[in-house]
Amino acid sequence: MDDKNKYSHTTTNDMANLHTIQKTSPIHTLLLTGAAGSLGKALRPRLANICTRLRLSDVTPIHNLTNDEEFIACDLSQTAAVLHLCEGVDAILHFGGISLEGPFEPILQANILGSYNVYEAARQHGITRIIFASSNHVTGFYPQDETVSIHSQRRPDGFYGISKAFTEDLANYYYDRWGIESLCIRIGSSFPQPKDHRMLSTWLSYDDLTQLIHAGLTTPNIGCQLIYGVSANTPRWWSTEGTEKIPFHPLSSTDSFKAEIATQPLPPPGTPNGDTKEVVLLP
Repeated sequence: MDDKNKYSHTTTNDMANLHTIQKTSPIHTLLLTGAAGSLGKALRPRLANICTRLRLSDVTPIHNLTNDEEFIACDLSQTAAVLHLCEGVDAILHFGGISLEGPFEPILQANILGSYNVYEAARQHGITRIIFASSNHVTGFYPQDETVSIHSQRRPDGFYGISKAFTEDLANYYYDRWGIESLCIRIGSSFPQPKDHRMLSTWLSYDDLTQLIHAGLTTPNIGCQLIYGVSANTPRWWSTEGTEKIPFHPLSSTDSFKAEIATQPLPPPGTPNGDTKEVVLLP
């Protein structure tokens, strides 16, 4: 997307109560891939005021649709199906694919080929804004005591992290070559509440994620922007350096959960920030 695209600016005050955002967005039909996943389920009611029509997609059927929702089943690895899925869409929230570490072949199909199909369909249909659910696992092999920024060298901790790094590069290519703007959110740990010591630093509340998506959809001229998706936690491992153009002001933090988690054992020094329990080590 370039200067010819008109997106309204969102101030901090607009985000003070995410559930009272008025339908002032120019987005009519918003596509959410991966809508049957945990984040998709959490986001659906929070996206109602961001668009007029929410198109949901997943390989798993969704039946409990509201009047403002529609569902199209789609395997993202299927080029023709994704092209059909994106027809008539104004912007895309690309949250689909495999969300955990695993063998390479399924990740290749769902995350790498699937992301290519989404971006290529966007190009063919003239869609110029994509929010991509990237991951902290792009830099998952940095130790937890080292602060990382979007300018740090990528150190993916598995095939899943590699697939997210690929799609970040894909987003850059489609912006430089075709003008499609993207906000690539390296999501930390987005759950109802933090579960362990790691999540005291990596937690991203659902409301803060919604705020970040709204900023990504409505901020003009973002180009292809990386940002770590994390709430206002202390300590935090990821710097906001280089992300100033995105008006993201997280309202949640892990402070109220620290006492509950304090009884759990601390990870040993030098533990990678990507949580290596999810990494599949080959023989």
